[in-house]
Parts: sequence; C-alpha cells; structure tokens
Amino acid sequence: MTVNDLKTYGADTEEGLRRCMNNESFYLRLVKMIPGDASFPKLYDAVDKGDLDAAFEAAHALKGSAGNLSLTPIFAPISEITELLRARTQTDYSALINQIREARDELAHICEE
Repeated sequence: MTVNDLKTYGADTEEGLRRCMNNESFYLRLVKMIPGDASFPKLYDAVDKGDLDAAFEAAHALKGSAGNLSLTPIFAPISEITELLRARTQTDYSALINQIREARDELAHICEE
C-alpha cells in the first residue's frame, strides 16, 4: 500500500499525513489498522439488532479513526450514520451500512497490496 493508492481510493492523504506529523510510515501503519477495527462488526451487529445506543458508540469510534486519517470514503457514510444515530432516528440503515462495508472492504484490499 502506498500514499498514491490511498489517494486513488479517495483519501485526503495530505491532511492525513499532516495529522501524523508528515510521517508516512506512521500514517500507513495506522491506516492498515482500520479495516480490522472491532467497531465495524459491532456497528453492523448493533444496527441489525436495532440497538441504536451501541450502534452510535461504534459509529462514533469509527468516525474518529477515519476522520483523523482523512479516509473520506469511510468517513462520509460513517459521519452520516453517526449523526442519525445520535438523533436516535428510526430509519432503514441498510444503505449506509452497505456503503460503509464497501468502503471498508476496498480499504482492506488496498492494505493487502
């Protein structure tokens, strides 16, 4: 995985690197941790069960991680679901969950390269 791979993915790598003191290896090491974050399955499970409080906690944690690393493809849908969950909105979250899964899976594939 390279910074250019992440740019192609849609990440704001300049901002992400800046937040990591422009230390590219540190940034890439942190990015590689994201796909395996335990908050993803917690979010999926909590949404499936209708547990909006647990879903919010998981989404909020992911929002922080993805935001700090400027991983826009994950950050955008995570931010949206976080705010809906914060407001305890009763809605069908499946489209957002699918966007999050796809963005996470794509990042996981990039991290394996």
